[in-house]
Amino acid sequence: MPIYPNIYQTLLPGPIVELRGYLAACGLRGRLYAYLNYNGPTGTARDELAEGMLALALERGALTPGQTIVEAVSGPFATALTLAGLTAGHPVTLVMPEDAPAMRQESLLRLGAQIIHTPAQAGACTSCGIISRAFSTSSRATLAKATAAEKGWYYMDWLNNDDNPTYHRRVTGPALVRSIAREGSSIVDSIVIGVGSGGTITGVGETVKAWTNDVRIVAVEPYESQALSSGLTGSHGIPDIGFGLVPGNYNSYVVDNIAAVTTADAVRAAQRVLRTDAIPASPSAGAALHAAAQLIANGKSRSALAVFSARQNIL
Repeated sequence: MPIYPNIYQTLLPGPIVELRGYLAACGLRGRLYAYLNYNGPTGTARDELAEGMLALALERGALTPGQTIVEAVSGPFATALTLAGLTAGHPVTLVMPEDAPAMRQESLLRLGAQIIHTPAQAGACTSCGIISRAFSTSSRATLAKATAAEKGWYYMDWLNNDDNPTYHRRVTGPALVRSIAREGSSIVDSIVIGVGSGGTITGVGETVKAWTNDVRIVAVEPYESQALSSGLTGSHGIPDIGFGLVPGNYNSYVVDNIAAVTTADAVRAAQRVLRTDAIPASPSAGAALHAAAQLIANGKSRSALAVFSARQNIL
């Protein structure tokens, strides 16, 4: 058994699991796989991303040892960045609205993060887990950028920083290609990815398209908030995707199709795959799973892989 220098070295590549139980329960014929990319301390793919983005910033000299990091974020990436930053010797300051969930703020403070507040966003239901269009990141990003310039800190800007998709070009994309490649071809014809920051689908999509054009890349967004397809945006209940904007890291040229999944379908799929295959998928993973299953059901795919970027806590 290998001994690893830190927890982050154990996270990738994640396993690929065939979902035979889910496929049978849906009455479908074909092959359906899940790439489980959520094995870090937050139970999301944000853990390895945060650590990887810091490593890339150090590599290119944008971040110096011990420099404070500032970011405008309040979701799982806030926790992932706090842990990755502090374990690497970087103080972390987070910019978030004053009405961000109190328990989350307390948890981040206990971990060692510092918090700068912006005014509460009218119309945002942060305590009930519903993401609102009004819950915009623009004011927080402006303050984070200004604070970094004033104090000489490093502003990560994870929604627009190319280190995000670069990490997936270097790590996640090649890992997936190695896993699905068989004798020069792919065992799947579709890869389905939920879009939050846009880094995963861009990095994976560019890597896969450089290898073969025979694999379709499908982006998933909430039906209730269709920013990627230039539709109406609004409230939804699928955390980690559907930020109500098209992130700067999103490369639409590598995306073949966009699938819109309702909150109800995403939650239902996550609950079902737990019962059929013992996989604790989050609603965002459920959204990718539902979209992948629909491709098979509609005859558009014979073998699809859904990227699960977060797990649910079942205890």
